[in-house]
Amino acid sequence: MAIRPILHYPDKRLRDPGRPVEVFDDELQTLIDDMAETMYAAPGVGLAATQLGVPLRLFIVDVAVDEDAASDLRVFINPDLVELIGTTSFSEGCLSFPGAREDINRAERVRVKALDRHGQPFEMLADGLMAIAVQHENDHLDGKLMIDRLSILRRRLLHRAMIKHGGGD
Repeated sequence: MAIRPILHYPDKRLRDPGRPVEVFDDELQTLIDDMAETMYAAPGVGLAATQLGVPLRLFIVDVAVDEDAASDLRVFINPDLVELIGTTSFSEGCLSFPGAREDINRAERVRVKALDRHGQPFEMLADGLMAIAVQHENDHLDGKLMIDRLSILRRRLLHRAMIKHGGGD
């Protein structure tokens, strides 16, 4: 396992949508393990392959944020958000926007279908932080970033802040 560099906004590669994962081989397993090590080291609760410059429809989430809680790493490959329920606002951060936190409007609950790391299909109804993380990471797979969900004024302020603090290439 290895910690990989996370792309920072405004790196243009963050806008590249992920391609469907078709091969479940050792290379994919290594990528997933590297993503987990990278996410935990950052630290974060979610990470999309596209944030590492790997254009695949793959993200991971672990919302066991309490240090005493057991890890609950979830792998989502080729996810499909089949139902969005309710609305909520949450103060989100993003590993591609170091230090930034913004209030983002999202669905309160989400039903997602995906494949696990071995290509087995599963479905889950997520709420709370898991629902927020699934929607946030799924956005990355479409080349959409949290800045895109902000008002024009907040976008400009966040963009300037990221440029000022040396974000992206």
